[in-house]
Amino acid sequence: MLADQLAYLSTISPELIKATWETLYMTFVSVFFAMLLGVPLGVILVITDKGHIKENQVVYQVLGTIVNILRSYPFIILLLALVPFTRFVVGTTIGTTAAIVPLTVGAAPFVARMVESSLKEVDKGVVEASLAMGANTWQIILKVLLPEALPGIILGTTITTIMVIGYSAMAGVVGGGGLGDLAVRYGYMRFDTVVMVTTVIILIIMVQVIQSLGNFLAAKFNKQ
Repeated sequence: MLADQLAYLSTISPELIKATWETLYMTFVSVFFAMLLGVPLGVILVITDKGHIKENQVVYQVLGTIVNILRSYPFIILLLALVPFTRFVVGTTIGTTAAIVPLTVGAAPFVARMVESSLKEVDKGVVEASLAMGANTWQIILKVLLPEALPGIILGTTITTIMVIGYSAMAGVVGGGGLGDLAVRYGYMRFDTVVMVTTVIILIIMVQVIQSLGNFLAAKFNKQ
């Protein structure tokens, strides 16, 4: 019985490898673009908050509302709502590259709030001391806030990456490719338990590796 299952797995191993690669591709490219969007948003949310170096309640409230609206969307609805935008950006709505667009839009608000939360944990005394020494806004952001909050940002990025892995599985339902797509085609449509269990095990391994790597990097930079 076990030998039969292993032999079956070997026959579909090319599809498993391809789906695993697609999931990794969607996840890390999406997280990269989400960081590009989310980190500046998070920084602006912090420095424009009440009592901070560039207090501006209008900017803070408008950005905060936009971030909250995007965060409140269930991802499967966001995925469908962004179909026209996805087609505009990449020219198609099917495939792993197309899935990166909604994954990025879905993850960026979480990155923004994660960065905001990490930056707010930085001791205000350090910021005030920098201001007293004549540091400008950019110097405080790049040399004080971000370095001091780096361990928290790394842990937050780890959580975001794991969340995007889950989102990427949902993207598979609408033709996004990856392990979610494989699980739907074999596990749901064909009642193939072997493939379903194998995809779940691969996803668990991915999450474990990413969480361990995130913990290691956060501890390393925390010591520095």
